[in-house]
Amino acid sequence: MSLDPARPAAGSGDGGPAPGAGAPTAGIVATGSELLAGRVRDANGPWIAERLGELGIDVTQILLVGDRPDQMASALRFLAASGVDLVVTSGGLGPTADDLTAAVVADMTGRPLELDEHMEKVVGDIIAKFADRLRWDADALAEANRKQALVPRGATAIRPAGTAPGLAVPPGDGFAPTVLVLPGPPREVRAMWDDALASGPVRAVLERTAPFAETHLRLFGVPESDIAATLRTVGEHTDLGPLEITTCLRDFTLEVDLRRRPDDAAALAAHDAVVAEIDARHGRAVFSRTGETIDEIVFRLLQGRTIATAESCTGGLLAGRLTAPAGASGHVQGGIVSYSNEAKEHLLGVGHDLLEAHGAVSPEAVHAMAGGALERFGVDVAVAISGVAGPGGGTAEKPVGYVCFSVRTADGREITRDPVLPGERGDVRERSVVLAMHLVRRLLTEG
Repeated sequence: MSLDPARPAAGSGDGGPAPGAGAPTAGIVATGSELLAGRVRDANGPWIAERLGELGIDVTQILLVGDRPDQMASALRFLAASGVDLVVTSGGLGPTADDLTAAVVADMTGRPLELDEHMEKVVGDIIAKFADRLRWDADALAEANRKQALVPRGATAIRPAGTAPGLAVPPGDGFAPTVLVLPGPPREVRAMWDDALASGPVRAVLERTAPFAETHLRLFGVPESDIAATLRTVGEHTDLGPLEITTCLRDFTLEVDLRRRPDDAAALAAHDAVVAEIDARHGRAVFSRTGETIDEIVFRLLQGRTIATAESCTGGLLAGRLTAPAGASGHVQGGIVSYSNEAKEHLLGVGHDLLEAHGAVSPEAVHAMAGGALERFGVDVAVAISGVAGPGGGTAEKPVGYVCFSVRTADGREITRDPVLPGERGDVRERSVVLAMHLVRRLLTEG
């Protein structure tokens, strides 16, 4: 993107400018030529933006720059000229020659780098644990240790989660924002976050914030165009300007996030009007009002129950998703991938005559597959999926994307569906898993 501070940034909200004029704002700079080349996805920028938003700091820009000091300096100047109160950088803190973030920030803030002897020892102790085993060169080790312990004068060093300390740098002459400098690995950023917030320079910014009031609606089966039409209807009689509205389609779920300052009466009125209209038009599709994911909801609903899967076209993806959270062993008993007709017959007890009459991709087949899983695993809930994922194998009656689902309970309740799902093979398989999760939720909550 252009680094011309005269150009306004494109916003992600659909309901007007960010709320809370005068509240602290922030910009984020993710450093790494691998990010620009597309070899690595920036996981830090969105995560940091979400954490700052929870604290009441509105993020106005996320910039990606390469491993060159002039690019980093240009990004810092751009954000300073845009008037942000806080700049958070990630990356460029390692021991190699292209790790220059600390030096650039020191130069921009007019704070010369000085050796922090305590941090030199901290980093040295960390590196020493690996040195002998990895046979690192002693001279190079000492130089790297010293480089990572250089801190801009007046800044606060943040204890590393890896080998690179973070930095909290107060504003300098001619450079107004506070700068929080963090390493590149996402694991280290998350581990150091609380200490970073506790540093003096960052606390000074946080003292001026008030957390946003947020509502996180999650809808399944509603396209973004429908929500856009709903918001337009609300906007005809309600000023949505004080309310920040963000919509996003992720994991085949429509996320509608509403954010406002808690003391803004106009924003509260807009919020209530939007929620009321969404409930009136799409209430049945709303499955979460707190941002809780479908995985979290299903995990909660399965407490005290057991579940098993019988999968064909999804090849175990549903079982993998159900077992991803820690503690899944409390309710997941197992799963069977019955890709062939023979496997459906021998492993799940699906009748040969049934398969001959209706086919492996049919409501009748998945009903029998779910019944087989209930019986063989002795569970409370069983889920069966069989479909035509493509790209070949479709017919006029059962085109590519035709997928059959059956969710059954031991007490005799059942939901069976056979939609045609859009997309290529991978899309059909992934959407099938999401739809199966929602069918489990619906059966366990609505009967």
